[in-house]
Amino acid sequence: MLRGTKVGLRARHEEDIPVLRTELYDDVVNGSRAEGSPWRPITPGSKDPRLVVDDTNQGMVQFSVVDLAADTLVGTATLWGIDTHHRSAHIGLGLLPAARGQGYGSDVVAVLCHYGFVVRGLHRLQIETLADNHAMLRAAEHNGFVREGVLRASAWVLGEFLDEVLLGLLARDWKPVS
Repeated sequence: MLRGTKVGLRARHEEDIPVLRTELYDDVVNGSRAEGSPWRPITPGSKDPRLVVDDTNQGMVQFSVVDLAADTLVGTATLWGIDTHHRSAHIGLGLLPAARGQGYGSDVVAVLCHYGFVVRGLHRLQIETLADNHAMLRAAEHNGFVREGVLRASAWVLGEFLDEVLLGLLARDWKPVS
């Protein structure tokens, strides 16, 4: 398990799947805002790649996020689009509704940075998030990510186009948050 101050990132357990499906992916608004494709329900028992981890996929590493103090599941975290030639990847995370607003997001980003830069030896990490996702913007900037641009009206979300913010962090600029 990778440990931050508040959260741990560990392998996905079978008992995590129904919780993540019900609390994250069955939520139409959250699912529509988090995914780059139209929302659709996930059938219980399906092998949907958002839930069931494919350990053979070298381009993505998925974690379950747990609260270290309570040892309870609070969300999911992903390093995706891993490019071993350019030594870059993207960061994504989703917190259960009850876990939002408690500082977990910043800690998850910090642990993913440690994993990407120290464990994987990456050079660059990137985050794309909706411009109105203030929690993710704060978590990214708290960890040293720099706003590199705005992708105007690039995301179709629930009947409207929304802007996305592109943030980046280079290994040489990363300073672990204490």
